[in-house]
Amino acid sequence: MPGVPFLDLKAQYAQIQDEVQAALAEVCESCRFVLGPFVEAFEADFSAYCEAEHCVAVNSGTSALHVALRCLGVGPGDEVITVPMTFVATTWAISYVGATPVFVDIDPATRTLDPGQVVAAITPRTKAILPVHLYGQPADLAPLIRIADAHGIPVVEDAAQAHGARCQGRRVGAIGRIGCFSFYPGKNLGAYGEGGALVTNDPAIAATARSLRDHGQRERYCHETVGYNYRMDAFQGAVLGIKLKRLDGWNAARRAHAAAYRRHLTDVPAVGAPIEPHYAESVYHLFVVELDDRDDAARQLAAAGIHTGLHYPVPVHLQPAYAHLGLGEGSFPAAEALARRCLSLPMFPELTDPQVATVCDGLASATAT
Repeated sequence: MPGVPFLDLKAQYAQIQDEVQAALAEVCESCRFVLGPFVEAFEADFSAYCEAEHCVAVNSGTSALHVALRCLGVGPGDEVITVPMTFVATTWAISYVGATPVFVDIDPATRTLDPGQVVAAITPRTKAILPVHLYGQPADLAPLIRIADAHGIPVVEDAAQAHGARCQGRRVGAIGRIGCFSFYPGKNLGAYGEGGALVTNDPAIAATARSLRDHGQRERYCHETVGYNYRMDAFQGAVLGIKLKRLDGWNAARRAHAAAYRRHLTDVPAVGAPIEPHYAESVYHLFVVELDDRDDAARQLAAAGIHTGLHYPVPVHLQPAYAHLGLGEGSFPAAEALARRCLSLPMFPELTDPQVATVCDGLASATAT
């Protein structure tokens, strides 16, 4: 049985190698290595792509979330509602500003923040709701925003895995007050290093974010507040500008692969494939299935040369860094069940139909006994 990689960045690079090398040479010729015209061009293009008024590029998705909460004035003593099933960077941002994460369980069908459980989690200290578009699947934003508006609470979208996804026809990221993206290399839109951005339709938030990412200054050597060195470098802006032009095509390929996985997996009843809710157009950053003996299946697939991933085997509330919250096992059963059962299958635009079939045949074999 031929091997199947989990991710193949070299295949993508081969498509754009000449254009990327020319752009990086142009950056070197300009000697504008931090922020500057290459980053500004990407910001303009990405804000238009997201159907947002403003984009502020930073050095990582974690920084984007941190800056977003600073822009909203979230600080010590405040609470931010989010999910325990996410990469820990979501909650790092809450901790960085001195606030407390208040977890709400996921909807087991969509794997995103369950709107039906949010109202009970709101207190006078709640200063933001932070849904996560996990695996490229949009959270159900319409009821979340209705709840948030009724309580005067802003919504910050963690769209780190959802570049180009749509919720009720609109691009995610520009639906809440602020949307935050990561451009880590393996993302649907990935840099050649670290990178991130936040998008917003609020010019005051955009201006504050630009100041915070650049040492708290709006003009040189006038530092109005405690800021950060969160600037994007020009190489990343140049690469992202090239890749953005191809993002829709790459996302369409991911969606086609997801459809192929579902067709094959209808004959493998032990494996639960993700659903796509009526309100959403997912971009399948990851294609995550669920099965009872996940670890044994992963070992059998690895023995056959099929590479898989785990996203994420330990929910945030069970991480040692958040033990002080006192939330033990059983606190969030849907998130914990997904963490025990999740297995990420190979997913990248250049994946082939025979490779998808190979993966599904391997799963069928691994779950047959």
